[in-house]
Amino acid sequence: MRIGAHVRDDDPLAAARERGAEVVQFFLADPQSWKKPPEHPHAEALRATDLDVFVHSPYPVNIASMNNRIRIPSRKTVTQHAEGAAAIGAKGLVVHGGHVTGGEDPADGIANWRKFFERQAKDGGFPLPILIENTAGGDNAMARRFDVLARLWDAVGEFGAGFCLDTCHAFAAGEELVGIVDRVKTITGRIDLVHLNNSRDEFGSSRDRHANISTGTIEPEVLAAVVAAAGAPVVVETPSDGQAEDIAFLRQALGG
Repeated sequence: MRIGAHVRDDDPLAAARERGAEVVQFFLADPQSWKKPPEHPHAEALRATDLDVFVHSPYPVNIASMNNRIRIPSRKTVTQHAEGAAAIGAKGLVVHGGHVTGGEDPADGIANWRKFFERQAKDGGFPLPILIENTAGGDNAMARRFDVLARLWDAVGEFGAGFCLDTCHAFAAGEELVGIVDRVKTITGRIDLVHLNNSRDEFGSSRDRHANISTGTIEPEVLAAVVAAAGAPVVVETPSDGQAEDIAFLRQALGG
């Protein structure tokens, strides 16, 4: 079981050493922008490292959106970041499931995801797995409630879409964490990455506020059980001051 953290993007290898991480995740560009990622200054070292490397796409990305001014740049941004992630040897690009707005049909958002994968497949596919991540809130979200996630997977699963399970997001969305790995795998057949985060808020809050493992509202033993069941690389996206302790706790809990 390989465990690590979301780290600063300027020198992820140094950040990994500071935390004792075996996995790193980071952004390739400003996470609040549509900018094309520049060549990473540590690209060669990242390609050569024995760390598992993952990249997170920028936050404005919403492939499901019915708004052309959001959906079209989202497609371009994900494609560019997938290319940038592949160039540093990353194992996957994490992309939030996105949403449609009130009054719009989630089926149309699902159709937009399928069109995105279909178009890319015609161009030879993505250079690395696209890992769709579950989200915490929104009545019209594609990957908040697992009944909608199942409909999304019916549309995109055939294209090799991967899945990233975020424990804080699931807890905030009102999904019980006990048995969640089996429920997810029944839908997706896979979990490629776990974002192992505690929550600052209560179950079903719809609020995406991460906490360190020992300080949130989710029992640490429950989080450790999710990691053990998933059998996938783990990234803590918790406050940075406590990430080394979070990683050490998980290793000890898993007997590592």
